[in-house]
Amino acid sequence: MSQTTPLAKALAGLPEEERIVLTLHYLKSMSAPEIATLLQVPERSVSAVISSGKARLSAMLGL
Repeated sequence: MSQTTPLAKALAGLPEEERIVLTLHYLKSMSAPEIATLLQVPERSVSAVISSGKARLSAMLGL
């Protein structure tokens, strides 16, 4: 029997773009430039998504 952690539940509740970027950044240890190259988007966009996603995730977890 597997249990879903609060972090996994919160990640699943994020918009897809934020979930992908945060997963690549925090779980795969990719930098913003690496993510930007992979996703073919501006680095500034990736940095903004990391910031907003981190804030949304913190709020969802009550931190």
